[in-house]
Amino acid sequence: MKNFWKKVEKPILALAPMAGITDSAFRQICRENGADVVYSEMANVSAFFHNSQKTLELVKFSKNKEKYYVVQFFGKNPEHFAKATLIVTKKIKPHGIDINFGCPAKKVFGHGSGCALMPQKKLAREIIKAVCENTTLPVSIKIRAGIGSIDAVEFIKNIKDLPFSTVMIHGRTYEGKFTGKVDFEIVSKIKKIISNKIVLANGGIDTPEKALEILNKYPDIDGLGIARGILGKPFLFKQIKEIIKSGKYAKYNFAKIAKLAVQHAQLLYKTKGDKGMFEIRKHLVWYFKGFPGTAELRKKLVLVKSVKEIKTILKI
Repeated sequence: MKNFWKKVEKPILALAPMAGITDSAFRQICRENGADVVYSEMANVSAFFHNSQKTLELVKFSKNKEKYYVVQFFGKNPEHFAKATLIVTKKIKPHGIDINFGCPAKKVFGHGSGCALMPQKKLAREIIKAVCENTTLPVSIKIRAGIGSIDAVEFIKNIKDLPFSTVMIHGRTYEGKFTGKVDFEIVSKIKKIISNKIVLANGGIDTPEKALEILNKYPDIDGLGIARGILGKPFLFKQIKEIIKSGKYAKYNFAKIAKLAVQHAQLLYKTKGDKGMFEIRKHLVWYFKGFPGTAELRKKLVLVKSVKEIKTILKI
């Protein structure tokens, strides 16, 4: 399969992977609202190794509505990565596969996966090779600015000869988690080291203005990965494209967001049934955060059990 990353118009705007968030319904909403590439929730390679049907279901996608779609793996065993890659390539057939070297969450890090792999140079190489050798799909990686004494530049220099196609770099260190200072200089430095590969900047991007500022300051990078900044505003992708093109962007009022929230709820119900109605609650809180006088509204929305109930509360 050809490398789809080279087909996407730059700057590339990607929905970065988030556990419990970037399911098929949310990915479809983000694609409709301007995302060029969408990532799955993190999938445990060991679950694939032990033939978990639940994990296979986790990474299924809508081929018509989620182009381009990347499945993200986490784990620490190269053999498990190899088998997971074979299974996903054959049964799921996404557009790409990604390896997580950046997650700082206790559950992942404590397992020896995610960001815990960055200092383990030999193992990191083995994992990337195991994935690349077992698929024809383009392979990408997600890393952090650094952890302890190793930074992202040192990590990339150790693997730059391997045939991965793309790297998304979260500009915060492991120690910075999700609130520390974001270093986009390191992203630009890495692009110079692997100029033949796609390099995306990630971290703290939550407004069109901030996205434009980063792209203008670091014109060598190929695009942005957006995660927490998109919560409650999947239209941010569209706004970024508008501000790049014309210097301004359309604002979203309560009515527009309400319509989008209902569409999201309908997709979640279609893909997950009653479980989806439970999962939409957190999204509804994000959608209506910041509007004056909506505290009571949000209290009602966290108890919804159906799309009809959401429509009633939002008066749609």
